[in-house]
Amino acid sequence: MSANEPQPLGASTAAADISAREAAYLPPSELAVKFAKGIHQHQPAKPHASATHEGKNPHLIKKIEDFYVRPRWLFVRIETEGGVVGWGEGTLEGHTESVQGSLRDIARRLEGWDAMNIEDIYSFMHRLRFYRGGATLMSALSGIDIALWDIKGKVLGVPVWELLGGKVRETAPVYGWIGGDRPSDVLEQAKVRKAQGFTRVKMNATESVGWLDSPHALDETVQRLAEVKSIGMDAGLDFHGRLHKPMAKQLAKLLEPHRPLFIEEPLLPGYPNETKDLYNQISIPIALGERLFTREDFRPYFELGCIDIAQPDIAHAGGISETRKISTMAEAYDIGIAPHCPLGPLAFAACLQIAFCTTNFVVCEMSWKMHYNTGGFDLFTYMLNPEVFAVKNGSVSLLAGPGLGIEMNEELIRKEAAEAATLAPWTNPIFRGPDGSVREW
Repeated sequence: MSANEPQPLGASTAAADISAREAAYLPPSELAVKFAKGIHQHQPAKPHASATHEGKNPHLIKKIEDFYVRPRWLFVRIETEGGVVGWGEGTLEGHTESVQGSLRDIARRLEGWDAMNIEDIYSFMHRLRFYRGGATLMSALSGIDIALWDIKGKVLGVPVWELLGGKVRETAPVYGWIGGDRPSDVLEQAKVRKAQGFTRVKMNATESVGWLDSPHALDETVQRLAEVKSIGMDAGLDFHGRLHKPMAKQLAKLLEPHRPLFIEEPLLPGYPNETKDLYNQISIPIALGERLFTREDFRPYFELGCIDIAQPDIAHAGGISETRKISTMAEAYDIGIAPHCPLGPLAFAACLQIAFCTTNFVVCEMSWKMHYNTGGFDLFTYMLNPEVFAVKNGSVSLLAGPGLGIEMNEELIRKEAAEAATLAPWTNPIFRGPDGSVREW
């Protein structure tokens, strides 16, 4: 007789005994007690020192400038009639000059606008242009948008996350890079990252791979992941769009038993249906989005349910305004947000502002000591307060300063930009196969 069938009167069954027991509940956890009344770190509004209020409307845009600085970053500076300076970042790796041209076109159009009306300016720059979107225009727009949020926070004396609804966390998880463009020495580099306070890292899955290559070309990838995990680090694998379908599905299957944190760009952007096919074959979380620039670009991936983590790049995807909207849209599909950010301090600070006020944020990329940062230039080079980016237990603490919460060394930026202007801007490496054909980088 089944426990679900009617029982004779007086009979005792396991199901009946269980249902008769008094319910027992565990006491609240330490974190539940700590945050019983929400998150508290009250700081009164304190306008930035530059937030003067002279003239009829001190918030009108007076000047927009851009500065290309090494290793490969493009900073944007906006100054208001009242003297408030906001900084943004419109870095588009390998396409600096095209973004600079777009920025100068925007600067001409926005002079005299009220910097506090961010949504109006965003709509004007994006929606009122017949040709819109794309990497160049959106990166230029991003630099402007981030700088405007920096200005607004400084004028009102609060961090950007306060303007976006307030904080939902006290720290933001981050990860660092190991291995370089042609991954090697990952175990030793992972040990260094662990000593620096990281608990998560990311590395390129492969170097140059043919459209249909030898399966043995994938063996070292699995070995590298196993080595990194052997010291207790979680690791994401960036396929970088280097693998086409025949190789990508093989590598994903090989990695599955080793449980990477996620695989990133397993296929090139523009293949949502093919990404869905791969998604249905594996249990590893799939992440992508650095080469998607608007909510409309992300929409087919969300609607197909073929990704677990969206990775908008705040310096390419319309800045804080559009990245926030992409994040809200993603939440409706149970998709997390992990901003792509192998960039400079302004982009990273903007990502953290999103992180602190966004429920479905999961982790952010951090370029400190990344392989692209060469020549003595790194994440902290142009900052006056690098301590705000300290990594502890795999996370960065709440940014409390007004605006983006970081102070830039303008004198150094101007000096470096003048020198960098005499040099060729950074361009990405070129991968070719043994037959001379171009491969994906």
